[in-house]
Amino acid sequence: MIREISPEGSDPSDTADSAQARLTVDDPASVPIRPAVSVLMVRDGENGLEVFVQHRVSTMDFAAGVVVFPGGRVDPSDETRAASIEVRDPAAHTSAWKNSSIAEVADGWRALLAAAVREIEEETGTVLDPSDLKPWANWVTPLGLPKRFDTYFYLAVVGEIQAPRHQTTEAHTSEWLRVDELLAEEAAGRLKLMRPTLVLLGELSTLGGTDELIALERRFDPVSPDFPAS
Repeated sequence: MIREISPEGSDPSDTADSAQARLTVDDPASVPIRPAVSVLMVRDGENGLEVFVQHRVSTMDFAAGVVVFPGGRVDPSDETRAASIEVRDPAAHTSAWKNSSIAEVADGWRALLAAAVREIEEETGTVLDPSDLKPWANWVTPLGLPKRFDTYFYLAVVGEIQAPRHQTTEAHTSEWLRVDELLAEEAAGRLKLMRPTLVLLGELSTLGGTDELIALERRFDPVSPDFPAS
């Protein structure tokens, strides 16, 4: 069971990146919002649903020392490669992100997929088929923080043949962990999760195995919480 989350800006998950949280922003509205992607790679384990996560190193200037899903910012190269991205059901992607800012860019969802495929290959060695990336959630960093991202989350069921591994310098460990184990460790204070990660893991804990996740008709609006002034 996911624990109750305190109001935005006061929950431990909001200050997981303590170095960033201490910074002040003279003009919050001037902080650019950068598009980013993150992928929940999941599989059915012997004792429940498992997800592939990374334990970020403590020297990072963003999300230092927290547990995250693989991913990163959308680069110009992704926009260049967007035209080559093909999926079985383009309408599923345009529909999923219709209320998100990426909808303002013609075929912007293709750049997101290009970024997701690139980031996963760079960070885990796994080459994903864009058609296997299921739109899952959209979170925008609250106003008032020194770095802001418009992050698009995807879900991908990963088989044994794909075998993601640890190969990123941004994390000291990458591993498969049970969803319920991650939530229990966070609740006990033994690991740190940022708010989107915590919320999405809580959702996964209620949704069953990979067959149920793939069959789920997922509809959502962007989550853009307010961050109260200190």
